[in-house]
Amino acid sequence: MSEKQDIFTMLGGRAAFYRGTYNPTSDAVWLAAAVAHIHAKTVLDIGVGTGGAILCLMANSDIKSATGLDISDTMLTQCAKNATLNNRTIELINADIMNWRTPRTFDIVITNPPYFRGTPAAHNAHHNVDLVKWTKKSVARVRPRGTFCTIVDAGAVSDIISALNPVCGDITIFPLFSNKHTAERVIIRARVGTHGPTSVFDGLAMNCEMILRDGLTISDTLAKLDSQC
Repeated sequence: MSEKQDIFTMLGGRAAFYRGTYNPTSDAVWLAAAVAHIHAKTVLDIGVGTGGAILCLMANSDIKSATGLDISDTMLTQCAKNATLNNRTIELINADIMNWRTPRTFDIVITNPPYFRGTPAAHNAHHNVDLVKWTKKSVARVRPRGTFCTIVDAGAVSDIISALNPVCGDITIFPLFSNKHTAERVIIRARVGTHGPTSVFDGLAMNCEMILRDGLTISDTLAKLDSQC
């Protein structure tokens, strides 16, 4: 990330954000990098926050129709400003995924859920949520054969998989490793209504510069690393 006054950038400058009370982290970059290679017309970001993941995804793909859902007015206001800063159009919806009533489905649904436990955040976002229910509600918004993708703490993987197994196939588990050689985050991707097997990848280092600095997708990064072997 680079800084300039009250604005900082990600993806080597291709996505910009106003600095505020909550700033996108590397989780957002990784989440976007996990699905940017998938051809899709519509995408929904559940818990869009200030727009980190969705704006990184739009900067790295041909997706034109983007929707962001969040319970926090504060987050949505900041997201709208960041969308304008990046000359992007995002439909923003103030609603709670746990009780959002809609028939709409999307080609891709991404979410960086509030997986940490503890004191509620000052910006009125979710905390201490039931990740199984959150995942089921999120998957319900994916069209048949569409893609669901999330990034969570390694300790939450069992919750996510238990929610996906009844309705999804082609599940991929992609660990992101810390300096201690243990998975710090895990990206989980799945397709709704398919029956393909589950795949577990070797993963990458959490601070991989090809993702965080150069803005490559995960698929492009793996292909580049394979070509260097």
